[in-house]
Amino acid sequence: MRNSKKLTHSLLLILTALIWGVAFVAQSTGGDAVGPYAFNSIRSLIGGLALLPVIALLDRIAPSGKKPHTPAQKKQLFLGGLCCGIMLFLGSTFQQVGLYLGSPAGKAGFLTACYIVLVPILGLFLKKKCGWNIWIGVVIAVAGLYLLCIKAGFFLQTSDLLLLICSVCFALHILVIDHFSPLVDGVRMSCIQFLVCGIIGLIPAFFSDMHHSPAGILSWSAVLASPQAWISLLYAGILSCGVGYTLQIIGQEGLHPAVASLLMSLESVFSVLAGWIILHQTLSARELGGCALLFAAILLAQVPVGRKRDRRK
Repeated sequence: MRNSKKLTHSLLLILTALIWGVAFVAQSTGGDAVGPYAFNSIRSLIGGLALLPVIALLDRIAPSGKKPHTPAQKKQLFLGGLCCGIMLFLGSTFQQVGLYLGSPAGKAGFLTACYIVLVPILGLFLKKKCGWNIWIGVVIAVAGLYLLCIKAGFFLQTSDLLLLICSVCFALHILVIDHFSPLVDGVRMSCIQFLVCGIIGLIPAFFSDMHHSPAGILSWSAVLASPQAWISLLYAGILSCGVGYTLQIIGQEGLHPAVASLLMSLESVFSVLAGWIILHQTLSARELGGCALLFAAILLAQVPVGRKRDRRK
């Protein structure tokens, strides 16, 4: 992959992390307002619907060379969107329920970001080997995330275990994207994954958040009508889903999944910085040290290793 294209894709993933970092606030408030399952379902459907006019516009302005034409290509696109949608549903659902059950946002960010450890480990089973710099970067990043996110003693509760399962699902999501992104149109696959995620999410939303009864639906609808709920839903749907996850699919193409996971772990840094800039929250020396370690880990992961050896061969 050319260096300029690699840099562009890395910057896209950093922008993704920025959008997701700010979205933690929307997820907490929105999940409390309309229920965790309904929030995930509606925001995913909003994200998928928001991409439909984008796809139509891109087809007119800059048609993708990966636009499916044959039945085989369409089948591959649908399969990629289906697999991504299922993993996204599982990951976002476990994350949202973990937050809903009371796991603090900082701990939730740390446990979710544990996918940076899982991605290179799972990648070994798919014959995706990492350089020594990436493995060291992962260890440094975990230390940085701990300093950044964990303020008190570290102990696991039920909500935290759900967040660990969430990190496994997101690690698998990254690997599924790594497999399909070179083969299909990224924006179309992103649109399909949101619609799949949103439709599946309606099932637990109906039984849990709406209490599977007409009275429960009416009560839930009254809460949904509040402006506070829609502010969170629109941000999480259009920006976090529609923009963020689409940028992830486009930005991941050609990058090693372990490097991509390190870049996206910056969402924890951006969530803290957003609180400092927007909410005027102070940053402790511990948090600044965690941010510094994360940035150092990402820079280390970008160092090219093995090139001299390859040239000699």
